[in-house]
Amino acid sequence: MTRARSDAGRTTVWVLGDQLHRGIGALAEATPATHRVLVVESGRKLSSAGWHVQRAHLIVTAMRRFVAELRAEGFEVDHRLAATMGEGLAAHRAEHAPDAVVATEPNSHDARLLLARLGVPTVRSDQFLTHPDDFAAWSAGRKAPKMEEFYRWQRARLGYLMDGDEPAGGRWNLDADNREPAPDDAATRWPAPPRDALDDLDAEVLAHLARTAPGCWGAPPDGTWATSRAGALARLRHFVAHLLPDFGTFEDAMTRDSWHLAHSMLSPYLNLGLLRPREVCDAVEAEYRAGRAPLNAAEGFIRQVIGWREWVWCSYWRDVPGSRGVNALAAHRALPPLYRGERTEMACVRGVLDDVHAHGWTHHIPRLMVLGNLSLVAGVEPWALTEWMWHSFVDGAEWVMVPNVMGMSQYADGGRVGTKPYAAGGAYVDRMGDWCADCRYDRARRTGDDACPFTTLYWDFFLRHGERFARNPRVARQVHAARALADGDAVRARAAEVLARLDAGTL
Repeated sequence: MTRARSDAGRTTVWVLGDQLHRGIGALAEATPATHRVLVVESGRKLSSAGWHVQRAHLIVTAMRRFVAELRAEGFEVDHRLAATMGEGLAAHRAEHAPDAVVATEPNSHDARLLLARLGVPTVRSDQFLTHPDDFAAWSAGRKAPKMEEFYRWQRARLGYLMDGDEPAGGRWNLDADNREPAPDDAATRWPAPPRDALDDLDAEVLAHLARTAPGCWGAPPDGTWATSRAGALARLRHFVAHLLPDFGTFEDAMTRDSWHLAHSMLSPYLNLGLLRPREVCDAVEAEYRAGRAPLNAAEGFIRQVIGWREWVWCSYWRDVPGSRGVNALAAHRALPPLYRGERTEMACVRGVLDDVHAHGWTHHIPRLMVLGNLSLVAGVEPWALTEWMWHSFVDGAEWVMVPNVMGMSQYADGGRVGTKPYAAGGAYVDRMGDWCADCRYDRARRTGDDACPFTTLYWDFFLRHGERFARNPRVARQVHAARALADGDAVRARAAEVLARLDAGTL
């Protein structure tokens, strides 16, 4: 994998596997005449966890295609397969004796510590629209900054969907318009995601993973996930042309008839650097300004990118590393076997996990309100779920998963990222999804052998944590209702049965 030249010296730009863009950070000003590029694949990273094979394949293949693109531009690229990142750097220094090695600020806390230990200076990253230093300056003096405040600051600062000093359409947030369940024609309403034919490089990477990462699991890649910038741009064009108009209305819908609905599925490319957030938002705003996409769709999507995504990014840097170990609700149950492949009779959970196995992806509502919700109301140890999601989803990254799962989904941070626990019973799943009609459990019942586990555990959750949430204005009513249940003791007893079966893999 190494292509060496005899000339020593020159500066080396070390490009990490989630910075795969010519215009990011330290690589932006590099030229083939003045810089060499280092790319290291860490064998320990691949073999250290049970990655979904589509996630591992996407990252490794995208790295190798990026190496080929840089070489085609004229760069000398030292592409090393090493046991660890540090060993790869040491071998590069020994062989090439660069004048200096520089990198762009990594996207994880541990990677930044590693580069500091290895004596590698970093250039400020512009992979996101908001640098954590700018976020810190904005939030200084705010007692409890909220994402909505941040989002409005972003809109005004970046100029998206603004008519002068006012938001387009006179409203900042159209979320209330974006909560429709899936339509009856969901199975045929939206085209299937584009697919690329797998080539020799894909086969090479899959063979490499079979040798070096035997813990990989899940359905093999089928070409859905693009592994080059050209492919990522094609996915962006597909989204704005065919899906964006419906994105907002059905943003929170869940259905067994379509695993993708009208979602963009662009997050893997944004997280790897194959796409930049500004070009994605520019394309969406252009569709709105041209009258080809309604405001609720454009606003809903742009809010996800410049609002929530950047809020999560900055929250990660505000709170790490302490945020990894928080557990405000003292949840210590082991990750249930169903997350590891055991079958379950809960139709919604089974359906979502089948999608994860098949594609390494589901959209945000199944993640939050089915998989995360079950873990929350069951009292699963939050870091266990965080690691599972990190390894299971093609768009997984620590900076994504820690705030989203530890914070918003599991309330492990005590409300620092989200102001309420996202606990819900079977009624919510039934309202936004379509699994309940054929489920062996009854979403309307909280006690009895056929009671929906979500409904039982939802009420048990608020009985268990009533003291904590009784004064939370967003869920105080639920606490009061739980305490007023005439069958509260029966709910607790049924919850104990459900949890025992969940632990045993027989639910």
